[in-house]
Amino acid sequence: MNAPFKLRPYQQEAVDATLNHFRKSDESAVIVLPTGAGKSLVIAELARLARRKILVLTHVKELVEQNHAKYQSYGLEGGIFSAGLKRKENRHQVTFASVQSVSANLDQFRDEYSLVIIDECHRVSGEETSQYQRIIELLRQQNDSLKVLGLTATPYRLAMGWIYRYHYRGFVRGSGEEQDKPFQHCIYELPLSYMINRGYLTKPELVNAAVAQYDFSALAQDRFGEYAEKDVNQLLSKHKRVTRAIIEQVMELATERQGVMIFAATVDHAREITGYLPENQTALVTGATDLKDRDLLIQRFKQRQLKYLVNVSVLTTGFDAPHVDFIAILRPTQSVSLYQQIVGRGLRLDEGKQDCLVIDYAGNSVNLHHPEVGEPKPNPDSEPVQVFCPGCGFANIFWGKTDSESRVIEHYGRRCQGLLEPAEEEGAAGQKQRPEQCDYRFRFKECPHCGGENDIAARNCHQCHQAIIDPDDQLRDALKLKDAMVIRCAGITLSVAGSKLKITYHGEDGEELSESFDFSKPAQRTVFNKLFGRRFANSQAPKAFSRADEVLELQALLSAPDFVIARKQKHYWQVQERIFDYQGTYRKANEA
Repeated sequence: MNAPFKLRPYQQEAVDATLNHFRKSDESAVIVLPTGAGKSLVIAELARLARRKILVLTHVKELVEQNHAKYQSYGLEGGIFSAGLKRKENRHQVTFASVQSVSANLDQFRDEYSLVIIDECHRVSGEETSQYQRIIELLRQQNDSLKVLGLTATPYRLAMGWIYRYHYRGFVRGSGEEQDKPFQHCIYELPLSYMINRGYLTKPELVNAAVAQYDFSALAQDRFGEYAEKDVNQLLSKHKRVTRAIIEQVMELATERQGVMIFAATVDHAREITGYLPENQTALVTGATDLKDRDLLIQRFKQRQLKYLVNVSVLTTGFDAPHVDFIAILRPTQSVSLYQQIVGRGLRLDEGKQDCLVIDYAGNSVNLHHPEVGEPKPNPDSEPVQVFCPGCGFANIFWGKTDSESRVIEHYGRRCQGLLEPAEEEGAAGQKQRPEQCDYRFRFKECPHCGGENDIAARNCHQCHQAIIDPDDQLRDALKLKDAMVIRCAGITLSVAGSKLKITYHGEDGEELSESFDFSKPAQRTVFNKLFGRRFANSQAPKAFSRADEVLELQALLSAPDFVIARKQKHYWQVQERIFDYQGTYRKANEA
């Protein structure tokens, strides 16, 4: 039967990309489409084209129902396996199921499936014991060629980073080579700006908070860039007047708006917010809300019987209310993905809807259209920057800093994320070899045995496999010696006398160590270039210097080591080690 829906061009492209990928490979794949792009139609079309059994998994019953409804609109019959929907059907060619229900009834899924589709697949973890992985493992036992496809608007998990490894545009995600990902390939991706510019999504009207903002900057963040609930509650309890002023402005601006979603920081915060809103127009939904009550409240909101929907972290995905045209963000986050999910709740098209007002009252320094970098933000001043690889020319996106003319003055990238196509010859089994990640490193740890460049967290050299001395061990051993000096280097200065270049290392407490390199001697020139020339301009433009005065002219772009270790000789200190790109337990210069 022909589809009643005509797929949008990008939806058809996503379907075609899936078919092309799985004709060539059994490796897992991800499609990235923004919220409101119609992922359920892509799923329905793939299910329609399938000739063998497939399983469509997601984490909430609303999405199970939504995906099933789109498939049925083709005039096809699919099954639903979801305790929340009180249906457990698994004999159809296509089954739409909740991951919880399948995981609890694995013995009923011992048939041979050809494809598993996972909606909102950013929820899949790499843990073998997770519900998703247990299901996939069981189905692989019945069919070792099982295809696994994920769809998401935000292919990123705070605890993991990117959920896939290889991108079809020719780059690698993430810097940790050893890190396992739940998916191998991103085979299609569409940016949010594409959807907005072409009228597929409502334009967000991003407005700075005019009355007041919370200041969360003093709170300690965890390793994922988030904040402890206790700390947030403590801060918010001191700013009740701020909250009241914010909600008064929200109500004033909502006069001409149809549906308002308010994202609170904590449950206590959400209750306070709700207390300032008109009771007969407001619903509060938290993780503790009874499921029946939650369904009823959401239904009333969708039917416009309620105007305000206050929630805490439960309606960022799998929630569809196209009439929402006002998003108020009162919670902090450093995650571009979460921010996009929140704003995405208001970007669906609806009759008469001109735009969606978005006001951030939490001071989140997140640009809606910036890409997710995939690493925790190193400091509040960081922004996504583009850094070209000197090796392969790939344009990496890292955290970094720019000057007033938008030039990159610092970045925190470690390894180039570009993918290099292999040589033409095919692998042993006649299959085309997988592209390899460019091996250029912006920050690196040099192997003392073979000189190979390794990731700064590496314990063993990836080339000769010998153990690499841990910088913490180097510092610890040096600090024990009476004839050794260790300085936290706060900067360097240079001076030139003829062919000799003198480098003075300045410690944060005023200590100084110095050493000289004679550029008339090839060996010393080589050592200098390996240490400093290779790291010139944050390793963005490595140089091989031939003269000392040439270095002096460009000294502002030389990278300084984090620590310098020297040993006492008779009348002077001799520099023995310079530790660059340090990550460890010891404090660096000028750190708190």
